[in-house]
Amino acid sequence: MKIRPHKVGSVVSRVGLGPEVEVSRLVEAKSGQVLVVRALEEKRVYDVIELTTGRMAHVSQGDVLVGALGRRDALRGFVGRVPTSIKAGDVLHILNLGGVLGEAVSENKDVGHPLRVEVLGMATRNGRGLNIADFALPVPPDDVEVPPVIAISGTCMNAGKTSAACELVTHLTARGYAVGGVKLTGVAAQRDTLNMADHGAQIVLSFMDVGLPSTAGMTDVAPVARHVLRAAAQAAPDLDVIIAEMGDGIIGSYGVASILEDEGFAALVASHVLCATDLVAAWGGVEWFTRRGLTVDVVAGPATDNAVGMAYLRDELGIAAANARTDGVLLTDLVEDATFGRVLAAREADSTARLRGDEGSPTTARDAATGGARDASGGMTSEGGA
Repeated sequence: MKIRPHKVGSVVSRVGLGPEVEVSRLVEAKSGQVLVVRALEEKRVYDVIELTTGRMAHVSQGDVLVGALGRRDALRGFVGRVPTSIKAGDVLHILNLGGVLGEAVSENKDVGHPLRVEVLGMATRNGRGLNIADFALPVPPDDVEVPPVIAISGTCMNAGKTSAACELVTHLTARGYAVGGVKLTGVAAQRDTLNMADHGAQIVLSFMDVGLPSTAGMTDVAPVARHVLRAAAQAAPDLDVIIAEMGDGIIGSYGVASILEDEGFAALVASHVLCATDLVAAWGGVEWFTRRGLTVDVVAGPATDNAVGMAYLRDELGIAAANARTDGVLLTDLVEDATFGRVLAAREADSTARLRGDEGSPTTARDAATGGARDASGGMTSEGGA
């Protein structure tokens, strides 16, 4: 049978569904499987779904929706799993804004219970059930060169990671860099990557683009992270830098630790921003990195909301800090210097040379960051980039 849904969740944005969806009452219960469901209720809190366009739409009782099965382990949200078996008529829940579906096993008092939906069936095409993994970007060759990566992680969800990422995209772009933005872990939604695009990122990708509704419960997400980074570099080969945000926290079930501890990923990272919710979180986050032989270059997030936090981070932890919401320029100065090394001094020398009329000096921020070297074709040569 065919059904015309009212709303299609962003988790299935790569599937390319038309206005009508073929539906089978036989359902494959596995992560990424595309389902058609009907809303059994209407809520006032956590009552919207992100559409494939990125627009948020209220879910009304009786709405027919399209989403995909997946897992969620949100400390400040819902916890849900993919049931071992599903049949038409079963009741599931909408686990996140992107339309990830599953069976809720834990709720959160701030958002109430997850919205209940009735399973109508599995979306099919030419008689075959659809899974978002079937529409993933192909794995790029290993020799695709990835530009320097600025990694952004947090001590928890809602720690200010996306705000920091967007400020860096904005100011680095204004300084002449070609910037890409990726999200490596979390639960499927386009909001954060679209936000980076709105701030000037030339390309944005996430784990959704490589076929995952969520990274929750995965023991090794590093191959996914490298896939996303190489795909971004392949699609936009002139990028100077990639901002890589990791959803959830460094401690949690979304696989952030497996990425950060991976030698292949670490080789691509030029600097790291840790977003901390408070000073205890900042101390613990830095300790977590230190025990693994990793480095935090800059701390951002609510821990830097006023002078008390800034002083502690500077004087007690000895780490540079900046607040993304109040001083994105300082944050960018610190991260740019940590990423490209002595770039601020190089820019100052460039300005002095310009005053002297020195034609041989670097002419852009990008030139300053890479020493101003260009190959015969006019492109920048790589100097410690990947």
